[in-house]
Amino acid sequence: MRVEWAGSAASAGVVTGLRRIWSRAAEAVLDLALPTLCAACREPVAGAGLCAQCWAQLSFIAPPYCEKLGIPFVYDPGPGMLSMQAIADPPAYARSRAAVRYDEVAKALVHGLKFHDRTDLAPIMGRWMAHAGQPLLADADLLVPVPLHWRRGFSRRYNQSGALAQAVARQAKLPVAVEALQRVRPTAHQIGLSRSERAANVQGAFKVPKHRKAEIQGRRIVLVDDVLTSGATVDACARALLRARAASVDVLVFARVVDTAKSPI
Repeated sequence: MRVEWAGSAASAGVVTGLRRIWSRAAEAVLDLALPTLCAACREPVAGAGLCAQCWAQLSFIAPPYCEKLGIPFVYDPGPGMLSMQAIADPPAYARSRAAVRYDEVAKALVHGLKFHDRTDLAPIMGRWMAHAGQPLLADADLLVPVPLHWRRGFSRRYNQSGALAQAVARQAKLPVAVEALQRVRPTAHQIGLSRSERAANVQGAFKVPKHRKAEIQGRRIVLVDDVLTSGATVDACARALLRARAASVDVLVFARVVDTAKSPI
């Protein structure tokens, strides 16, 4: 019996080895037949990521920026400086950070993930977000993605914010509470709405379910989304989390809209 077992184990090992060789050979053939494409413009590139032209156009956000809103300053005003927007209209959340400005390349990446089933974009976008959000993630206990209403989630099949949260979590080694926050009523698309209309559109749209409040209470939360425009959606989410007694809420997004016509300081 021992000889038979050893023989079968050896055979299984050979089969496993052959399967690995076949898998690698198949991947090599696919790499030749289907060259790697730029994540934004879909032109062939040598490796995974962006082509040189798209990379040069992508605008990463780095200091100096507003300590609360993460809006980039045109010059360095010194540590801890807040933008006029943060002073005049402070949000419910403590801090927000974004990896990049919402320009044409960033828009192509966001739309690919959000509307065209390009879930393969989430890992690279999540790595950039984790880098931009290092101070927030270092203080965090939990990641919470901005939720979709179940009807929209059913039609899209996945939540792009959830995909980004999972990618950031792998980088930051943090847990993700996918269902800790719910969108309890459908909301209209925010595109084309004014700042006040955006706030009214999402007012009361989010809540923490009773059976998930223990997961939120006393925790330092980083709320994850794809794009920050006026901040109305993440502000409404932050208020819901704070009502559930989260210790704090920060916001991490892939891209944020920066009004270049107005100086943030």
